[in-house]
Amino acid sequence: MGEQKKEKKRFPVLPVILCGLLLTASAVYGCGLFHYQSHFLPGTMVDRIDVSGMTIEEMKAQIQDYYLRITERKPDGQPLEEEIRGKDIDLSYASEEPLLELLKSQNSWAWFLPQDSEHVTEGLVIYNEKKLKDSVGALKGFEEDFAKAPTDAYISEYTPENGFFIVPETQGNMLDRQKTQETIENAVASLAEQADLDQAGCYQEPAVTADNEELNQVLVSLQKYAGLQIAYTFGEQKEILDGATISEWLHIDGTEVTLDKTQVGSFVASLRKKYDTIFRPRTFMTSYGREITISDGDYGWWMNSDQEAQELTEMIERGESGERTPVYYQTADHYGAPDYGDTYVEINLTAQHLFLYKDGIQLLESDFVSGNSARGYDTPAGVYGITYKQRNATLTGENYQTPVSYWMPFNRNIGMHDAGWRGSFGGDIYKTNGSHGCINLPPSVAREIYENIEKGTPVICYHLPGTEPVVALPEVPPTEETGQEPPADVPAEPPAQVPAEEPLPPEG
Repeated sequence: MGEQKKEKKRFPVLPVILCGLLLTASAVYGCGLFHYQSHFLPGTMVDRIDVSGMTIEEMKAQIQDYYLRITERKPDGQPLEEEIRGKDIDLSYASEEPLLELLKSQNSWAWFLPQDSEHVTEGLVIYNEKKLKDSVGALKGFEEDFAKAPTDAYISEYTPENGFFIVPETQGNMLDRQKTQETIENAVASLAEQADLDQAGCYQEPAVTADNEELNQVLVSLQKYAGLQIAYTFGEQKEILDGATISEWLHIDGTEVTLDKTQVGSFVASLRKKYDTIFRPRTFMTSYGREITISDGDYGWWMNSDQEAQELTEMIERGESGERTPVYYQTADHYGAPDYGDTYVEINLTAQHLFLYKDGIQLLESDFVSGNSARGYDTPAGVYGITYKQRNATLTGENYQTPVSYWMPFNRNIGMHDAGWRGSFGGDIYKTNGSHGCINLPPSVAREIYENIEKGTPVICYHLPGTEPVVALPEVPPTEETGQEPPADVPAEPPAQVPAEEPLPPEG
C-alpha cells in the first residue's frame, strides 16, 4: 500500500476566486446600472446645482429646502446677511419633463466613470412672483431708518485753516429697487446659494465723486480767493479783507466762479461811512482857550467809492494780496480826531483875527477883513482845505480886473489874498466895508501864509461870541491906483492843475 500511494486531487482556487469577483462585479455593476436608471450620475450639474445621485423626487424635495443668502451693506459699510427661503416664495419646478429627459439621456452604462456633465434649462424653476417681490421689499436695505442715501462730493464752506476743500462722497446703503429685484430673481431662478447686492451694483451711487473734473476745477478757482488778505490802514485802525469775507461774495455757476461786485461796493461803502470825515462835525480848541464844535465846511477824507470798488474788484479777481490805500477825491491831514492835524490857518470871524500854525507852532497872527455883513457877503464858517495857491492872480468883477500877488482859495471862490488897497484891517470894518466873502490880508501876512501852506492845508473859520473887537479901527479910503475892491474875489482863470468842476462829495 505504501508503495502504491494515491495522489491527492487539487481544488481550482484561483478560478473560483476570479469567478466570484466577476460575479460580484457583475452584481455591483448591475446594481449601479439599475440605480442610475432613476438617479442622476455623479458629477451631474443642472442649472449649476449638483444633483449627483439624486432622483427627481429628491430634487423636488430639496428645492423646498432652498434658501438664498443675501449679503447687504450696513450704513457703516459693514456686511449684513439676510435670506429668502424657497418655501416662502413657493419655489418649485415647472415640469418634470426636462428632468426626465436628462435622466434618460445620461449614459447609465458608464455610471462608474466620471461624468462632469452640466445642463442648463430655461424656466424650469418657478416661484410666486408676488411673494418674491414682497420678500425683496422686506429686506432691511429698504427700511427708511436703516437705509441712508448716498451723498455727492461737494466743496466745503470756507475755513480759516484750509480755505476750501472737497468733501468726499458717501456711498450710503440705499438699494435701487429695480436692480435689486432683478438680481434676486436671477439668483433664485438659477438656485444660486448667495447674492451679494454690493458686488451686483444694487446700491444707489453718488452722482459726483471727489475726482470729478468740474468739481476740482471749481476748487482751483475758489482757492485763488481763499488765501487773499487785503489790508487797509486808517491811521491806527486797520481793516482786513480776507478769504472769510470774500468767500461770501462768490457765486458758482457750473464751473464758473464769479465775484459779486455789489458786495464789494457795499464793503467799500462801509469803509467810506466809517472813515470819511467830510461834512461831519468837529471839535476845535481855539487859540482863545475855548473848545467849539464846527459843523460846516467840506474839509476831510472823501473816498471815491465807485473807483475804489472797481479797483478793489480787479485786485481780488487777480488773486492779489497786499496793502491798499483807497482812491480819494480829497484827503485830510491824517486819520483820527482831529483830522485837520496841527498845521492850519485859524480864522476867528468874530474877532476878525487869524493865526497860522505849523506843526503845532504859531508862526503868525494878524487882523483881516472878511465879507461885508451889510451886503450879505458874510464869510461862511466851517472847516475847509486850500484848493490851490497861485501867485499873481487876477480877481475879476463886472467892470474891472484887479491883480493880487497871493491867491489862496479854500471855499469855492472864497479865499485869502493880499489887499494892499486897504489902509487898515480888523475891528468892525467888515460890517459895512468888507469883501465879497474873501479874507483880505496885509500883503506881508499874505506872503508869509502863502509860503507856509500847501494845497489841502486846513482853513478853520468860526464865530466865537465874546471875542468881538473892543475898538473898531477906521477904514482907509481906497487909493487911486487900486480903486475899490473887486466885487468878485475870483482869479481870471483857475490854474491848470485844478479841475474847473469837481464832483460834490456825498452828504453824510
